[in-house]
Amino acid sequence: MAKTTIADVARLANVSVSSVSNLLNDRSQRMRPATRKRIQDAIEQLGYTPSLAARQLKTGLSPFIGLIVPSVADPFFGSFARYVEEAASERGYQVLLGNSDRSAEREKAYAEMLWGSGVRGIIFGSSLVKFDHLESLYREGMQFVSFYRSAQSGDQFSADTIGVDNIQATRLLTKHLLSLGHRRIGFISGPTDMICRLDRVAGYTTTLKEGGIDIDRQLIWEGDHPSPGKASAYLELGRQGAHYLLSLADPPSAIIAINDMHAFGVYAGARDLGVTIPDDLSVAGIDDIVVTDISVPPLTTIKQPIHDIARLSVERIIDRLEGSQFQEVIHRILPSTLIVRESTTHFTGRSHH
Repeated sequence: MAKTTIADVARLANVSVSSVSNLLNDRSQRMRPATRKRIQDAIEQLGYTPSLAARQLKTGLSPFIGLIVPSVADPFFGSFARYVEEAASERGYQVLLGNSDRSAEREKAYAEMLWGSGVRGIIFGSSLVKFDHLESLYREGMQFVSFYRSAQSGDQFSADTIGVDNIQATRLLTKHLLSLGHRRIGFISGPTDMICRLDRVAGYTTTLKEGGIDIDRQLIWEGDHPSPGKASAYLELGRQGAHYLLSLADPPSAIIAINDMHAFGVYAGARDLGVTIPDDLSVAGIDDIVVTDISVPPLTTIKQPIHDIARLSVERIIDRLEGSQFQEVIHRILPSTLIVRESTTHFTGRSHH
């Protein structure tokens, strides 16, 4: 059976080939709804799928965008990747995914491989302190949007950034715990070699200082990066951090974890030591991943508008690919929200020793 062509669709819908093409390429804004429906019905009836190769020849663009994240084993990045895929598919693009494990070398290798495959736009979920490893690709014309890393003064080139204010995220959590009477608040950060982590630690320390509390470095546990690809590694690190903090001579009455996975590790570490949450210890995370409201107890956390960040990142990268390369660089900050649940409560003054 011969492959259905765009001309067959046009014939059945009784419209011109260019009308079908306009609909397929998201240029049907001025089309009458009845015409649009006829074309969509014809596409469905004939089972027509546009040829990616033909489209690439016509536009010179590969209908793919790249997405490079630290690890989809982290439910936050897994969800983000899913939303990016949905938003891209609505614009007729597919997504090629790479897990960088927070390595500049891996990011660069993936980006170069994507460039070699004709991909001209990448969304980055990396938060590395420096972006220089991508400068040569940027000079060649690769378009970047970063959703996890704010622009820094020392950057060699500027990429669009869309995301939340990570300083604000931990400010909200720290203020919340201070308002409950907690004064010794631990922080489990993971290695502070990422911009988002440095920002989150800064939000915590500045809010404590504003509350007249001296920073006790013992209460900030850095730990390691999780081993590549293992979701359980995040939990293990949170658990180690909890063991360390709760074994201090003067342990914290509350712990903020760099993300929800580390926070659930804290749950496990507290349980190991017979510490009850929230009676003996308040715990808070960041990200509001899928299981936060069904965990026991449900976790107080910061909700990022991940769906909006994904959609805006995709729109931005595709607009750059399809429009002018010389658009001004944008830095969009979206609000994050404090979600208070049962894992945080008033400080009772009881020690868990």
